[in-house]
Amino acid sequence: MTPTLVQHRPQAASAAPSPAEAYARARDWAEIQERMLVPLYEAVYERLEVGPGTRLLGLGCGSGLALLIASARGASVTGCDTDRERLALARERMAPDTGAHRDVELVEGEAAADPARPAYNLITAFQPIGCMAGDSEGLVPALTAAVELAEHGSAVVLTGWGPPERCATSGVLRVAGRLTDPLRTGGWRAARRDDLEDVASRAGLKPDGSGRVACPFGYADMESAVRGLLSTGLYGAAVRATDVSQVEKEMTEALHPHRRRDGTVWMPNVFRYLIARTR
Repeated sequence: MTPTLVQHRPQAASAAPSPAEAYARARDWAEIQERMLVPLYEAVYERLEVGPGTRLLGLGCGSGLALLIASARGASVTGCDTDRERLALARERMAPDTGAHRDVELVEGEAAADPARPAYNLITAFQPIGCMAGDSEGLVPALTAAVELAEHGSAVVLTGWGPPERCATSGVLRVAGRLTDPLRTGGWRAARRDDLEDVASRAGLKPDGSGRVACPFGYADMESAVRGLLSTGLYGAAVRATDVSQVEKEMTEALHPHRRRDGTVWMPNVFRYLIARTR
């Protein structure tokens, strides 16, 4: 039986956003928020010496920035995601007429074994876990399926938020938890020390090193900060429990201490990554 995998994204019972809203959020992610994690991508790729010979499978590839960076280093990349709007933006970035030759495959929803493609030797899950209740539940089965497409001993990279005291954005994320109650679905929670190790263990992976990376969130103004953070999807349950205007209002209040005199918004954060190995 051909193994398949579905990209993990935490789901909550609710009406889906309209197509226009979904597209706007995806565009904000690609244009404002995604770049905040570039130091994390680059630190992982440098440590694992990603380059020619790397065959990477990116779970939750989003709008493709991490794939683009790996491809620029010479890697062959495959990305999968269930977010149609983000994936469409990834296809725009990876189009053949946008520049250098790239060995790229983008898959909506699931990736499957392909006899014409060699097994992967690197799997990445760059969507950070550890700040929202249940945000790792879909990751374990996705990783378990992905391992079937990889060589034995391949590196698997998991990423998560660092300790709340090292992440200035934690205070803003608490808005999601506060507004979600009493729904209690998808609300904020503090990252735990062993979040990544727990996922690796449940997916049958063997830990093989970890690291921390500074990823400050910087925005040109308050509006960009609100739009960028909303694009992460971490406030979806809060919007459904109240409305987007209320969420934006409380986010703005929480962001106020991080607004600098020139109007920019700056929040230092630390993210953690775990390197595990397939058995």
